[in-house]
This record gives sequence, structure tokens and C-alpha cells, in this order.
Amino acid sequence: MHKVIISLASNKEAKKNLSEARKCLEQILDEMSFSDCIRTRAIGTERICYYHNQLLFASTTLSADELVSRLKAIEQQMGRTAEARQQGIVCIDLDLLKYDEQRYHLRDWERPYVQRLLPQS
Repeated sequence: MHKVIISLASNKEAKKNLSEARKCLEQILDEMSFSDCIRTRAIGTERICYYHNQLLFASTTLSADELVSRLKAIEQQMGRTAEARQQGIVCIDLDLLKYDEQRYHLRDWERPYVQRLLPQS
């Protein structure tokens, strides 16, 4: 079993979309636990919008590549498109942050919401 951390984010019907994403993730992951969900302002845009962000801590037998592929499939299934993203609309964003000891999306680790949602050791 591999230990993973996944970031969940949404700025469109966020509560509904995060709930739906959690249900989808239950189908592919084991031993799931979630951080609190917090509301944050969008980073890197002049457009004023807010995201709901949450971290998922889980286990999986999938390889990192298989897991990323499944995350992208869930995003597409839930309606994520490049066109919507260009307009600043993110119904769901699922990013693999950590797979065992390997970190991904290194810039995200510096974001205040990720730091705030990680368990304090």
C-alpha cells in the first residue's frame, strides 16, 4: 500500500462538487481521511473568486501514474474543461501532492492553505 496526499479544490458549487469528488475517490482509495475544508481567495488572478480547499490522506495500491490518470478522469467526469479553466471556473481540481515520500506540485506545498491543512507534527 502506498500513502498519498491529494489536494481537492473547487470554486463552482464547491460544497456539492467536493462532496461528489469525495464519493468518487472512495471508489479508488483506501483508509481515507480528510482535513477540514477552508475557503481561500484565488491566487495569481485579478478576478475575485474563492475556492474551497481540502486535503485527502489515503492509501492506494495504484501506481502514481495510474492514480493521476484516475484523478484526471474524475475531473473530466465532473465537467472540468480547459475552456472553463481559462474563464477561471474550476468545478473540481484534484492534484496528487505526495505519493509515499515523493512530492508533486512543489509550488503548492508553499501555499498557505496547504501548510494550514497539513497535520502539525
